[in-house]
Amino acid sequence: MHITGPFRPVLRIILLTCAALLLGSHAAHAQNSAPDPSAPRVRVETTLGNFVIELDTQRAPLTVANFLQYVKAGHYTDTIFHRVIGNFVIQGGGYDPKYVEKTTREGVPNESGNGLSNRRGTVGLARTGEPHSGTAQFYVNLTDNAALDPQPSRWGYAVFGRIVEGMRAVDDIGAVATGSAGQFERDAPLQPIIIKRVEILK
Repeated sequence: MHITGPFRPVLRIILLTCAALLLGSHAAHAQNSAPDPSAPRVRVETTLGNFVIELDTQRAPLTVANFLQYVKAGHYTDTIFHRVIGNFVIQGGGYDPKYVEKTTREGVPNESGNGLSNRRGTVGLARTGEPHSGTAQFYVNLTDNAALDPQPSRWGYAVFGRIVEGMRAVDDIGAVATGSAGQFERDAPLQPIIIKRVEILK
């Protein structure tokens, strides 16, 4: 049956709203579930404390595999959090303490449509404006950031894990003073926050 006339846009809005509510409910259920003992975890050790990420291999298999390749290669050792925006995100894994960008592989396919939302404590893959450009840089959401989720008209930012230990350290990083450093005119920590290493937990 085809809907025409003035009610068609209204119906489309209703259908999109219902779909969004169902997706949000499904994502909330997935993200509020208990820790999965079979899921891989990594510990991120920084100069401001440590935190543990539980990786979601079911919903973001390509992104997790990509991230673990960088972990196993030691890519994150002695990198920094180069972008910190209070009540938004902390972002790192791409630059050394002298703000030299590290070499990466090709971008990974964007898995932002996996049903995981950018909520506080979730971990996502940073990228440029090109949807499939995410490589090694990751971010942690300091608050609920639904604006980073996909929309019918655009790609989002793929969530691939969540913090299960050490959110206090993440919040401490998110509260540091920022300004201009290296090639960044703003949002860079004035005192470098170094990722000492990232290791896979048994």
